[in-house]
Amino acid sequence: MKNLVLVGFMGSGKTAAGKPVAQRLGMKFVDMDEVIEERHGQTISRIFEMMGEAFFRQQERALVRELASGEDRVIATGGGIVLDPNNLRDFGRTSVVICCWVDADVAYERTKDAKHRPLLGLLGTDADRRKRVETLLHERELLYKAIPLRIDTSAMTVGQQADEIVRIYKQQAAL
Repeated sequence: MKNLVLVGFMGSGKTAAGKPVAQRLGMKFVDMDEVIEERHGQTISRIFEMMGEAFFRQQERALVRELASGEDRVIATGGGIVLDPNNLRDFGRTSVVICCWVDADVAYERTKDAKHRPLLGLLGTDADRRKRVETLLHERELLYKAIPLRIDTSAMTVGQQADEIVRIYKQQAAL
């Protein structure tokens, strides 16, 4: 079976919905950030802090190439995967790629208490974090919206999101 790749901004539900989707489809679930953390023995935030974002993006790029060559996986990407068009190109060759869209207010609400978001860091106030979410999402919006298969997860429960992802995947895999 083709891989199923979930792309989207932080808080869009890629991991939360991806796990039950993998279970329903009988596929292995892979969270790219978790793989990178395991391989480097440190959190993504720490990798960003110690090695920089460029190093992280190189690790992410190498992992895309590795995962794109496999099959039978539901892959939750990091939110910045869209920053390198080669990532989506590689995944698009072997996978069904679905963008999980989320609006800025919902993304903020879903991530406001998270301490493991390297691009939000430990920004001082809630207003700082909200502004950072809005800025990042705005910067990436056209990249996310260029993905043809897209669902708006802003008002969905995890179960509804999983249902919609499975429906789209099955439809695309049958083509």
